[in-house]
Amino acid sequence: MALKTKTTNVYMYALIKKLRKAAREHKANIWKAVAELLEKPKRKRVVVNLYKINKLTKSGDVAIVPGKVLGVGNLDHNIKIAALAFSEKAKTKITSVGGEVLKIEELIKENPTGSNIKIII
Repeated sequence: MALKTKTTNVYMYALIKKLRKAAREHKANIWKAVAELLEKPKRKRVVVNLYKINKLTKSGDVAIVPGKVLGVGNLDHNIKIAALAFSEKAKTKITSVGGEVLKIEELIKENPTGSNIKIII
Protein backbone atom coordinates (compact mmCIF):
# COMPACT_ATOMS: atom_id res chain seq x y z
CA MET A 1 0.00 0.00 0.00
CA ALA A 2 1.40 3.40 -0.95
CA LEU A 3 1.82 6.05 1.69
CA LYS A 4 -0.49 9.04 1.56
CA THR A 5 2.31 11.35 2.57
CA LYS A 6 4.52 13.22 0.16
CA THR A 7 7.32 13.56 2.67
CA THR A 8 10.90 13.77 1.56
CA ASN A 9 12.07 13.07 5.09
CA VAL A 10 13.56 9.59 4.86
CA TYR A 11 13.28 9.01 8.63
CA MET A 12 9.58 9.89 8.68
CA TYR A 13 8.87 7.73 5.62
CA ALA A 14 10.61 4.74 7.25
CA LEU A 15 8.81 5.29 10.58
CA ILE A 16 5.37 5.39 8.93
CA LYS A 17 6.23 2.21 7.05
CA LYS A 18 7.30 0.48 10.32
CA LEU A 19 4.09 1.57 12.04
CA ARG A 20 1.91 0.21 9.24
CA LYS A 21 3.86 -3.07 9.19
CA ALA A 22 3.50 -3.47 12.98
CA ALA A 23 -0.24 -2.75 12.68
CA ARG A 24 -0.65 -5.51 10.07
CA GLU A 25 1.57 -8.10 11.74
CA HIS A 26 0.19 -7.71 15.27
CA LYS A 27 -3.36 -6.59 14.40
CA ALA A 28 -2.73 -3.47 16.47
CA ASN A 29 -4.85 -0.58 15.22
CA ILE A 30 -3.03 1.85 17.50
CA TRP A 31 0.01 1.79 15.21
CA LYS A 32 -2.17 2.47 12.17
CA ALA A 33 -3.73 5.46 13.96
CA VAL A 34 -0.30 6.85 14.86
CA ALA A 35 0.89 6.40 11.26
CA GLU A 36 -2.13 8.33 9.98
CA LEU A 37 -1.44 11.17 12.42
CA LEU A 38 2.20 11.32 11.31
CA GLU A 39 1.19 11.46 7.64
CA LYS A 40 -0.35 14.88 8.12
CA PRO A 41 1.61 17.89 6.85
CA LYS A 42 4.29 19.18 9.21
CA ARG A 43 2.34 22.35 9.99
CA LYS A 44 -0.57 20.21 11.27
CA ARG A 45 1.59 17.86 13.34
CA VAL A 46 0.77 17.41 17.03
CA VAL A 47 2.55 19.53 19.66
CA VAL A 48 1.75 18.67 23.28
CA ASN A 49 2.85 20.37 26.49
CA LEU A 50 3.70 18.50 29.68
CA TYR A 51 0.76 19.96 31.60
CA LYS A 52 -1.63 18.23 29.18
CA ILE A 53 0.21 14.92 29.50
CA ASN A 54 0.13 15.30 33.29
CA LYS A 55 -3.64 15.87 33.19
CA LEU A 56 -4.40 12.89 30.90
CA THR A 57 -2.14 10.25 32.49
CA LYS A 58 -1.45 8.67 35.85
CA SER A 59 1.63 7.06 37.36
CA GLY A 60 2.90 4.06 35.42
CA ASP A 61 1.06 4.87 32.18
CA VAL A 62 2.59 4.54 28.73
CA ALA A 63 1.79 7.37 26.31
CA ILE A 64 2.64 8.12 22.71
CA VAL A 65 2.69 11.57 21.14
CA PRO A 66 2.70 11.54 17.32
CA GLY A 67 4.59 14.82 17.25
CA LYS A 68 6.66 16.90 19.65
CA VAL A 69 6.55 17.16 23.45
CA LEU A 70 7.27 20.61 24.88
CA GLY A 71 8.29 21.46 28.44
CA VAL A 72 5.49 23.88 29.40
CA GLY A 73 4.01 22.82 32.72
CA ASN A 74 5.09 20.19 35.21
CA LEU A 75 4.83 16.45 35.48
CA ASP A 76 4.12 15.07 38.96
CA HIS A 77 4.21 11.32 38.27
CA ASN A 78 6.45 8.90 36.44
CA ILE A 79 5.32 7.74 33.01
CA LYS A 80 6.86 6.36 29.87
CA ILE A 81 6.46 8.67 26.87
CA ALA A 82 7.31 7.93 23.25
CA ALA A 83 7.28 10.78 20.73
CA LEU A 84 8.68 11.95 17.46
CA ALA A 85 10.68 14.67 19.24
CA PHE A 86 11.18 16.21 22.69
CA SER A 87 12.41 19.62 23.75
CA GLU A 88 15.40 19.51 26.09
CA LYS A 89 13.30 21.05 28.88
CA ALA A 90 10.63 18.34 28.48
CA LYS A 91 13.23 15.54 28.60
CA THR A 92 14.71 17.00 31.78
CA LYS A 93 11.34 17.34 33.50
CA ILE A 94 10.21 13.82 32.53
CA THR A 95 13.39 12.11 33.71
CA SER A 96 13.54 14.18 36.92
CA VAL A 97 10.32 12.54 38.20
CA GLY A 98 11.48 9.05 37.25
CA GLY A 99 9.80 8.92 33.84
CA GLU A 100 11.23 7.45 30.68
CA VAL A 101 11.69 9.08 27.27
CA LEU A 102 11.52 6.83 24.19
CA LYS A 103 11.50 7.07 20.43
CA ILE A 104 8.43 5.65 18.72
CA GLU A 105 10.47 2.78 17.21
CA GLU A 106 11.62 1.73 20.68
CA LEU A 107 8.02 1.56 21.88
CA ILE A 108 7.03 -0.58 18.88
CA LYS A 109 9.80 -3.07 19.75
CA GLU A 110 8.91 -3.00 23.46
CA ASN A 111 5.14 -3.37 23.00
CA PRO A 112 4.35 -4.67 19.49
CA THR A 113 0.67 -5.26 20.24
CA GLY A 114 0.20 -1.70 21.44
CA SER A 115 -1.75 -2.71 24.52
CA ASN A 116 -2.27 -0.19 27.35
CA ILE A 117 -0.85 2.75 25.41
CA LYS A 118 -2.55 6.15 25.36
CA ILE A 119 -2.32 8.38 22.30
CA ILE A 120 -2.00 12.01 23.39
CA ILE A 121 -3.00 14.57 20.76
